[in-house]
Amino acid sequence: MSGTPAAARVCVLAAVLGAIWCTLPAYVPGAPVPWGTAALLAALGLGCEAAGRRSPPGGPGPVAAGAFLPILLAAAFLLPPAAAALVAASGSPAGRVEQPPYAARRIWRAAQLALTCAAASWTYAAFGGPATLGGGGAAPDFPRALLPACAAAVAFSLVLTALDGLVLAAAERRPVHRSVYELLPLALGPHLVHALAGLMTAVLWRSPYGPLSALLVLLPVYLSCWVFARYHREQAAHRATIRALVHAVDIKDTYTRGHSERVGRASVLIARELGMDDRRVEGLRFAGILHDIGKLGVPTRVLRKDGPLTPEERRIMELHPEYGHEIVRGIGFLDEARDAILHHHERLDGSGYPYGLSGSRIPEFARVVAVADAFDAMTSTRSYRRARPVPAALAELKRCAGSQFDPRMVGALDRALRRNGWSEADTAVTADEPGEPDVPREPQGPREPQGPREPQGPREPQGPREPQQGSGAPREPYGAVAGARRDAPPVPRARSAAPLSGPSRDRRR
Repeated sequence: MSGTPAAARVCVLAAVLGAIWCTLPAYVPGAPVPWGTAALLAALGLGCEAAGRRSPPGGPGPVAAGAFLPILLAAAFLLPPAAAALVAASGSPAGRVEQPPYAARRIWRAAQLALTCAAASWTYAAFGGPATLGGGGAAPDFPRALLPACAAAVAFSLVLTALDGLVLAAAERRPVHRSVYELLPLALGPHLVHALAGLMTAVLWRSPYGPLSALLVLLPVYLSCWVFARYHREQAAHRATIRALVHAVDIKDTYTRGHSERVGRASVLIARELGMDDRRVEGLRFAGILHDIGKLGVPTRVLRKDGPLTPEERRIMELHPEYGHEIVRGIGFLDEARDAILHHHERLDGSGYPYGLSGSRIPEFARVVAVADAFDAMTSTRSYRRARPVPAALAELKRCAGSQFDPRMVGALDRALRRNGWSEADTAVTADEPGEPDVPREPQGPREPQGPREPQGPREPQGPREPQQGSGAPREPYGAVAGARRDAPPVPRARSAAPLSGPSRDRRR
């Protein structure tokens, strides 16, 4: 415990002393403790904790749910408070601990569960719970038995979250009331469900069928908890994978930091407006967040180049959707998101890249991400230009609907923004590198500032102002020629010679 803050050590010590005090009545000679029941429940709890430390073949993480709360609550219903505390404390040290200090965390967990189970047992007895369980030839008293069980579950949640709040306040200086306010709503519902399973276990334990029938009931419940815990661990692993990939892109292309997360949020807004189910909404969120992952395959000198891109550099930049698709090809949970990563630069008129798909041949996820990508590019402030207002960005998307964007996706984004808005946090500055004040800028037009920071000279007449569909090109202006500076000659496209219109397709996205 050498690395534990002093206040946290005091909190752990106080909890241990409290747990010991709670168990003392069990050692008094002649105490009415059913040691056989206590020993069997303690062995079950220890087995569940030990199973929670095992890792599945081929991957990290436990395959079991760890502390099995129905057993602890059944102990609170079947045993006096001192014996219930002993049952909880006996198996807890064998549980899985994710972070150091391991010894301090195991000691704290054992003391915390002992105090919690003792409080639940006291509450259950105060509400007359033992008399409702039946046994000895008497039938259980339903539905009256539900009241003390629910009261015990509430006490279990309150004590558990209060102790968590105390240790967080001691270790991290978080207000206790804030921690309890955040944790209690999440804990109360599951604890009530576990209390019902524990109550059924206690009723069967007291019935003529005995403990064996109770164990047969607990088995499917435990398997359900096992599946649920594993599912959540897989989801956590998915989120960690996504965070790592996005962080890698942000490190390489600092000019678009935060862009991926906002595209993910905008994609979710569109998906929900279209009525997609939760699985597809989550897939679209992943697609929006990872749409630029192919930048990892683009040389950094191209991503951060201040001047115009050469024809060769532009061809390299156009490969980033294919790079992205290759990077995520083996990540099975992305599913449809892989198509969005590959095709989010396609256009409805067929002049997009990498394959020049048109119309309905473009995957639905890609059409959603294309709109979200363009919207964030227009409404994000960069170090070289200010953001467009949301209404102006939506007007530009509507103007290009049908040629570049799917009108259905544009309309869905419009409706979603009217209902939910787009907060200032969603349009924050994405570049963390300040502009260079000694480099002259182009004169500002009536609608928004121009882009390249280069010496002024004669330029061609400027075309209609068009938003970037994506982001990622440092100091890149809007213009009628995609991916090229206005002072750079246009380069013929390799896959499609169709004229470009609508929001500029930034080759550095």
